[in-house]
Amino acid sequence: MKKIIITLVVVIAVIIGCKTSTSNDSKKLLLSFEPKSKSSVSGTATFVEKNGTVIFEAKMTGLQPGIHAIHIHEKSDCSAADGSSAGGHWNPTFKKHGKWGEGEYHKGDIGNFTADQNGNGTITLTTDEWCIGCEDQTKNIIGKGLIVHQGVDDFVTQPTGNAGARLACSAIIK
Repeated sequence: MKKIIITLVVVIAVIIGCKTSTSNDSKKLLLSFEPKSKSSVSGTATFVEKNGTVIFEAKMTGLQPGIHAIHIHEKSDCSAADGSSAGGHWNPTFKKHGKWGEGEYHKGDIGNFTADQNGNGTITLTTDEWCIGCEDQTKNIIGKGLIVHQGVDDFVTQPTGNAGARLACSAIIK
């Protein structure tokens, strides 16, 4: 009987230990956008990091139907009415602006997404080029800003992609 109880205690301890380490290995940020440039754009963004991979998802409302750009910017400052306080695109590796995953691109060049006829849009990106709060400043997204733009990123114009006004901003902070 003692062996069974000891075995049961060990099994429970292992199970609890596994659950604890799994939750410690995962980091999550849930952010809200605030409208900028006199827009009515709002929405949320999530960043979830697990095992060295970050999954990003943004859900937006209040957009004009069509294609819009979204980028990570240098600063977590959304105080300016036009979103300019967030600075330029986050580019810690000093690359040219471009399309994510093709040739050169900024770490903040997330890309384009489409808003439907009701003004709702979603974008998802999975990458090992970002982290949440790690020591590597070429990967750490904490302290940056997330900007939704009025227009399309052309992936060519330097250094911004010619994506137009900043319609919504969110600080990427814990």
